[in-house]
Amino acid sequence: MSDPSQASDRRATPLRHDWNRAEVRALFDLPFPELLHRAAEVHREHFDPTEVQVSTLLSVKTGGCPEDCGYCPQAARYHTGVDATKLMSTEAVVEKARQAKAAGASRFCMGAAWRSPKDRDIPKVAAMIREVKALGLETCATLGMLSGDQAGALREAGLDYYNHNLDTAPEFYNEIIHTREFQDRLDTLAHVRDAGMKTCCGGIVGMGESRAQRAGLLQTLANLPAHPDSVPINRLVQVEGTPLSGTAELDPFEFVRTIAVARILMPRSMVRLSAGREAMSDELQALCFLAGANSIFYGEKLLTTGNPDTERDMALFQRLGLRPMQVLEQGETVHADIIEAPETRCVA
Repeated sequence: MSDPSQASDRRATPLRHDWNRAEVRALFDLPFPELLHRAAEVHREHFDPTEVQVSTLLSVKTGGCPEDCGYCPQAARYHTGVDATKLMSTEAVVEKARQAKAAGASRFCMGAAWRSPKDRDIPKVAAMIREVKALGLETCATLGMLSGDQAGALREAGLDYYNHNLDTAPEFYNEIIHTREFQDRLDTLAHVRDAGMKTCCGGIVGMGESRAQRAGLLQTLANLPAHPDSVPINRLVQVEGTPLSGTAELDPFEFVRTIAVARILMPRSMVRLSAGREAMSDELQALCFLAGANSIFYGEKLLTTGNPDTERDMALFQRLGLRPMQVLEQGETVHADIIEAPETRCVA
């Protein structure tokens, strides 16, 4: 990294929350080498570019969702082969968390296919959070829309992060989802921030949106009252049976541009490669790391879609000279030497 005193000065510089669409479009339109250079400079100002934060995501309640998100195989109205399940037991979740930690994960995310949890569900999820946190892992949950009281209860249980994506630009949102409003997502994020939790919030690209609309998604994220602590950038995984199956695939370089612009707009956020990584070549992932991505989801499955297995990820890290971050029990993130992939892989 650069000189620590200089980094400290830069970190003291106020972050921008007033980006306009023309400015974001101008970044997208830069020549590819120039855009990657600018993004890499920003990345180095705030992070060690050789470190990647590793998270594991487990679906603790799969399928049966009443919403109509056009990309989602868990929607009950689509015939995708995903069967609805009941909420997992705390003991089963903790065992998956142990496996994830052994495989090198520093954050464990629990997802449930709900429009929003019922109040009776919150104590069950809270018990999972407490037990996973006791293992020394950071905790994250994605459960749908939250009320203020529900957000407070999850925070009291020790939840570190709450994921609630914007999905896409405000003007493209109604092309993808009709069962909740864009404002509903902003309201849940406000409840999470007010409760004192960190936010994990990003979106999906490759759903047929234009470059201007990709710019609109990132502009909206960067202009939130606080930049999301984690920004997952998902590349659409097309699942047969969903309305977006058959959508023209996003150009890989456009995906890298999206990562780079996210890094520039939100310099202190973890920019995460999320859904769609299974279909990415090692070369494409390497370009994303050069563009400022510094977080991945790790393990064989991402909710209901595939993800590169741990051996492939560790082999790529070794080839690129990258290393996963680890988290101490008190929550301080530190780097770790390359962790050899264990024989028992996390299947979350």
